[in-house]
Amino acid sequence: MRDSSSALHSPAATPDWQAFCDHYLRYPDLGISIDCSRVRFDAGFFEKMAPLCAIAFKEMAEVESGAIANADEQRMVGHYWLRNAALAPTPQLRDQIQAGIKAATDFATAVHSGSIHAPSGQPFQNVLCIGIGGSALGPQLLKHALVDHDAPLRTWFFDNTDPDGMARVLDEIGDGLAQTLSIVTSKSGGTAETRNGMLQAAAAYEARGLDFARHAIAITGVGSKLDQEAIDKGWLKRFPMEDWIGGRTSLMSTVGLVPAALQGIDIAALLQGAADMDTRTRSTQVAENLSMLLALCWYSTGDGKGKKDMVVLPYKDRLELFSKYLQQLIMESLGKEKDRDGAIVNQGLAVYGNKGSTDQHAYVQQLRDGIDNFFATFIEVRTSGNDERAQLEVEPGTTSGDYLQGFLRGTRSALWEGQRESVTLSIPAVDARRLGALIAAFERAVSFYASLVNINAYHQPGVEAGKKAAGKFLASMKEVRAALTAQPSAVTAFALSEFVDADPETVFHILTHLAANDPRVTCSLGASPADDEFAIA
Repeated sequence: MRDSSSALHSPAATPDWQAFCDHYLRYPDLGISIDCSRVRFDAGFFEKMAPLCAIAFKEMAEVESGAIANADEQRMVGHYWLRNAALAPTPQLRDQIQAGIKAATDFATAVHSGSIHAPSGQPFQNVLCIGIGGSALGPQLLKHALVDHDAPLRTWFFDNTDPDGMARVLDEIGDGLAQTLSIVTSKSGGTAETRNGMLQAAAAYEARGLDFARHAIAITGVGSKLDQEAIDKGWLKRFPMEDWIGGRTSLMSTVGLVPAALQGIDIAALLQGAADMDTRTRSTQVAENLSMLLALCWYSTGDGKGKKDMVVLPYKDRLELFSKYLQQLIMESLGKEKDRDGAIVNQGLAVYGNKGSTDQHAYVQQLRDGIDNFFATFIEVRTSGNDERAQLEVEPGTTSGDYLQGFLRGTRSALWEGQRESVTLSIPAVDARRLGALIAAFERAVSFYASLVNINAYHQPGVEAGKKAAGKFLASMKEVRAALTAQPSAVTAFALSEFVDADPETVFHILTHLAANDPRVTCSLGASPADDEFAIA
């Protein structure tokens, strides 16, 4: 944007050059820009939002200075310090951050050189990352976006408690398990999905006569269950995971840096890119703050209530997982029942997406002609490719990359013609520095937006509620199995529910699950679920 006075007004209903220039902000040193010219801001929108923006800037400064931001757990929120340790409020925290970066780098260097190697004496060739949520999504994004075929180690993931999924990964690794590092990541050490993945991995190592401990790395809270197990069993290495880092913002902590360094990613550039974006978006001039402009676009399109979904369309295969990463970052942060005053507001911003131009053969048809319940966020990567293959002409004077750009611009124009709004973020290339900057831009936009709508972006009570409900279900499963074993003959779900503390539907689902997975349990289908009969041999 050229200056504050020219930028803060509604763009023209019909796009023109002046409207574009007035709503285009770029950071030349990073090569990153945002185009808000396809958002229909109401007249006076920026003036109306100015007081809320001032509060958001103030609250961001307080978070960065170490104020308690997660009131539920009385914790600071320090992911902004990870890329600039000098911002941390105490010397101890600064030392911890710098030590974590050095430890990740030193460990990766030792593995690459072979001074840390498999028990057989052979070098490690593979990494198996075991985690859930941000502990998996961040490393997965980095791998997909930044790792090429010549990476020093190949990487796989357990990111669910699906035994079939884990079996497929282990089958792909095969005999390579003997030269595979396993990174187990869990802050508390008690996350069920991660624990299950760890046990499945350990069993696979043991089945091949291998000692899991000599292949295992823990990234966890100091003193956690996982930390204690790693100590007791003599795991290869332990890295600390700080309690002031949330999973969805942990990518630039040891959670993301350890697997990134092992894969040869330039973690210094990743951190520098994020730090550079943080610096630029500390500006209290709205027209010069990319993250605040992004948050204001969200506010305007959804009337400050998340009335429209955000469709993320990165036009680059390397960024295919970016929409999934943003889905967790944004929806876990902004999806809240209550605001900070305790009023029920049911806030949120639904996020989905895949990649362009793939989506032009999928759901872009509905985006253009269907229900107007979304706005699009285009991610443009200006450089088509890294070698001469990107210059191959598929038609005289036209490359595949030219087509990709044409589809991006064509879709953006088609949406605008259909009265659909969009934002476009552009980066010069998918490299560590620019990806770090892009992630930081969205992290700060989330924080700004949360302040604008008066919610707490840093807790997740809904996630905890789901975990408690799952625990209750699993406890009921044990009771149902025991009750079924005690029955002299086949029994219906309703009849069995009288013996356990669960409703008939829950009992039915448990019995159906047991019948599908335990060969001793049988099910005789009746006319309806009420008539189905179950028995155990």
